[in-house]
Order: sequence, then structure tokens, then C-alpha cells
Amino acid sequence: MPIINRIAEFQDDMIAWRHHLHAHPELSYQEVETAKFVAEKLRSYGLEVHEGIGGTGVVAVLYGQEESGRSIGLRADMDALAIEERNEFSHRSTRKGVMHACGHDGHTTMLLGAARYLSETRNFAGRIVFIFQPAEEMGGEDGGAARMIREGLFESFRCDEIYGIHNWPGMDVGTFAVKAGPMMASGDSFEIEITSTGMHAAQPQKGADVVLTAGHMLVALQQISSRNTDPLDALVVSATQIHGGDAYNVLPNCVTIRGTVRAFSPAARANAEPAIRRIAAGIAQSTGAHCAVHYEQQYPTLINNEDAAQTAEQAAKTIFGKVDTNPPQTMIVEDFAFMLEDRPGCYGWIGNGPDDNGRILHSAWFDFNDAALPYGASYFTALAEGRFE
Repeated sequence: MPIINRIAEFQDDMIAWRHHLHAHPELSYQEVETAKFVAEKLRSYGLEVHEGIGGTGVVAVLYGQEESGRSIGLRADMDALAIEERNEFSHRSTRKGVMHACGHDGHTTMLLGAARYLSETRNFAGRIVFIFQPAEEMGGEDGGAARMIREGLFESFRCDEIYGIHNWPGMDVGTFAVKAGPMMASGDSFEIEITSTGMHAAQPQKGADVVLTAGHMLVALQQISSRNTDPLDALVVSATQIHGGDAYNVLPNCVTIRGTVRAFSPAARANAEPAIRRIAAGIAQSTGAHCAVHYEQQYPTLINNEDAAQTAEQAAKTIFGKVDTNPPQTMIVEDFAFMLEDRPGCYGWIGNGPDDNGRILHSAWFDFNDAALPYGASYFTALAEGRFE
């Protein structure tokens, strides 16, 4: 079956929900109105609703017609990004400097659509746990997934398996991709603070030049992926910020470099931190500067369980027909990885249409494609009903 007929019937309702959410975005742990909107919808469908889970998260439980020990979790994220929207359509963000530039408004809507349909039919065995997660964009141990788990999500709401999806620009609407094993990268952050006495730019001999030291470090950091990592392992070390200096004729006493490390291999990830520390210390010593390195592991690699990936593929085939089971891995990170560390499960990508004209994730011109809504809601439903075997 393609899109479920009943879900297609209320597609206009889903579009209205999605447009409302898009027009009223909220940042991580500020999703108060979003959570209220979600909770009210779920209660109107007769679900058992719990609010304030992991800060501003919402969890709802629905029992099927058939008794069973089966309990699966379905997750969507709710938060927006600190980006000023550049779109001019009627549902553009009404909040300055905040927009749904990653499609979480669509993810939330698709799961609400599945909840509405399943509440009408209850044509499944066991129970479904609907998880509306806050603060995915915050990430790391402070993000919504890790916090919900830490505060007892799976103890209070048992999930034998858990599933999620993300819209993917560049994939056609009506397509789906999933693979077993690593699918999205781990993500760590680093900060290198380089210090010296500072001096007049015309007298560089009177101290260590922290700007020059930073320049050497920026270049040398690239040897971690090119010369310190197995060529068969994917690793990216990117310096994304450099701060220092106030005047054209003063060599500052401090320069700070910040950046990110992305990897799939645990060995490559583990090697990155000592390599950064070694390179920073060696270059600082060679120029006479001092340096301090702060390194933080933030996101684990997103690894799909093999059995769950097979389940996701089978469910997707009932909706999409063909499924891409070997999509390219991406260095983008996703905090659903924390849930997959704790429970077997699977994360897939759903087509969002062309990625031209700025329609890419985290772009000020991004907008979730409404045509994908019934596909995602139908996929969640297929997982819940589990009748594709």
C-alpha cells in the first residue's frame, strides 16, 4: 500500500498543524507552546499524555486492540534554530531570529498524524509510546535525548524498540532510505586557547605571536585526518571559529580556536583528542606561546540496529515501494544516537524534495515539504501495526 487513505483524507489538517508550528518556532527547552499544542492534540485523540518529560518533552501512550507484551517507541523532535527566516510565505516565522530550519515542525506533524490515525483504528498489538523530544539542536549530554533518558524515559515508558525519521533534502518526496550500522557521525567539539604577553605589532620579538601560532595550528590540525587516521576511516576536523585581537597595530595576548570533530569509527574518534592536544602543545612550544585545550565528546555515532533496520525497511516498503538500503553516510550528527545507544532501534531518512534555492537543512530559506507529511505519518503507522512480515 502507498499512503494510507485515511491519512491522505486529513492531509490538509496536517498541513495546517505544520504551518502553525512553523510560524511559532521555539528554541531548545523553550518549546512551551509547541508542547502544549502537541499535548492538546494527543489528548483530543484519547491518548494517555505526560508532559514535562526531560524539560519540555511530551510522551503519550496508546494501547492497541490486541494484548501483547510488545511496546515500541516512535520519536519526533520539536525545537527550532536561532536563524532569521528569509522566506516570505504566509506561514513564515513570526519570531525574530528563530525558525524551523531543520524540519522539526514536519517531524512533529507526521508523528501527530500517525497518533491520530492509530487512535481511530487501534489496529495493532501491544502499545505505542509517542515521544516528542525537546532540544535536539542543543545536542550532547545537555540535549533532549540524553536528558530524557537520564530522567528515566525508558524506565517510565518501556520501549523494546525505538524509531525515528528525518526529512532529507535532495531525496524525492515519496522515497525512503535506511541502512543497518553507522548512518550518521559522532560529533565532538574542541577549543584551543593560545596565550602570550601581547606586544606592539612593530616589536614582535618581545613575546610570542599568538596569531602566527594559531595560523600554524589551523594548518597542522588537518594532518589528523590526512596523516594520523586510517585512510579507510572517515574523519573530519574543522576549525569553525577563530577569535583574537582588537587593533591593527597590537599583537594580542590571546587567540581562541574552536571547532568540531566528526567520525564514524570509534578508533578514529578516540585518536582525535590526543592528536589535537599533541599538535597544539607542540606548536605552542615551538613559538613560545602557551595553550590550553578543552575537548568535549558530544554526540555518539548513530548506529542502527540490524534487526530494527530490517523492520524499518519492511515497513517502509509497504508505503514507499522501493527503499534505498545503502545511502551514503553523512558527517551530520543527530542526538537520536543517544536513544539508539540505550535501546535497539533505527533512524531513517524521508525524501523532502529538491535541495535547490536554499532548501537545505539549517538554511534561512528552508521549509519542510508538506507533500511528505502523509508519507511519514503512514510509515510511523506501518511500524506500529507491524503487519508487513
